[in-house]
Amino acid sequence: MKIYAFHLLNDYSGSPKVLRQLAKGWIQNGIECHIVTCGGREGFLSEIEGATYHHYWYKFAQNPLLRLIFLMCSQLLLIIKMFAIVKKNDVIYVNTVLPFGAGILGKIKGCKVIYHIHETSMKPWILKKFLFGMADFTATEVVYVSQYLADQEAMKRPSHVVYNALESSFLNTAVANRKTLPDYKNVLMICSLKAYKGVNEFVQLAKKHAEYNFRLVVNASVSDIDQYFSGQNLPANITIFPTQKDVHQQYQWADVVLNLSRPDAWVETFGLTVIEAMAYGIPVIVPPVGGIAELVENGINGYKADSRNVNHVSHLLKEILDENALYNYMQLQAIKLVKKYDEDGFVKQSMDVLNLN
Repeated sequence: MKIYAFHLLNDYSGSPKVLRQLAKGWIQNGIECHIVTCGGREGFLSEIEGATYHHYWYKFAQNPLLRLIFLMCSQLLLIIKMFAIVKKNDVIYVNTVLPFGAGILGKIKGCKVIYHIHETSMKPWILKKFLFGMADFTATEVVYVSQYLADQEAMKRPSHVVYNALESSFLNTAVANRKTLPDYKNVLMICSLKAYKGVNEFVQLAKKHAEYNFRLVVNASVSDIDQYFSGQNLPANITIFPTQKDVHQQYQWADVVLNLSRPDAWVETFGLTVIEAMAYGIPVIVPPVGGIAELVENGINGYKADSRNVNHVSHLLKEILDENALYNYMQLQAIKLVKKYDEDGFVKQSMDVLNLN
């Protein structure tokens, strides 16, 4: 049996990172794994030892109409390229709802088709309706990254909730580099360079708290950053970093990690940066809705807050960083909680979905 794992855009965001973990786990368990993704890009899906690669054309475009045309063309090319390669006994693994051509290919070939759903916030509505409809039509089984997402995007197919996990190598590095004495002043956010991710609210917090240091790490180039913040007066206590392949030094610096995604525009279905932060024993502030809210207990390992109320987030941030006893308690609770998101257990759950255990 072979697994053909399909992903649209190979980059350094969360969903390809999850697929990389799965692929490595499958290979370690003796499964032949094929990665099918767009060519010409570096990302988490690049250079996985033991994987076989198949590339097809796709290019991300800023213009929504052009982006839609590119998506449709890419999926047609995907089907054409892989039609003679994929066999009935192979498993089609579709990572996110975007590479819908893989689902169609699996349906035509009579393969087992497993969709791994990471998202719910998608525009325009008609595109979301189409992509999730294709998933429901072509999938044999569905994997969700949180219970929230399973409830929000329920399908007729058998489903599983498999929470994302930390890579063992990441956890080992985090354990070895946790701060023994926090600085109680360093604030970090890692996200896409989008307004709905709370980027502007993060800048507002930096302006309100000159006593703290702020770092914003975005999945974007330096030119994209310059364009986004063109004409803005950024405070001296904020530093903005482009795409980082290795984020360990950022977590080693941080004392608190924020996710400020706006609940009215983008609902976080999991939030890998939250468990990465907890591996370092770092308290977090996250949105009050979505799968990400399942990771945090108010006042235990962090807080839940709506980023549209910047004053409230500001108050909670100050509470965490200025009350050392509270901080130290949250730090211990974060370290305890992260043990639930073990990579070995994650891979085992995936093998169960594949009916290979």
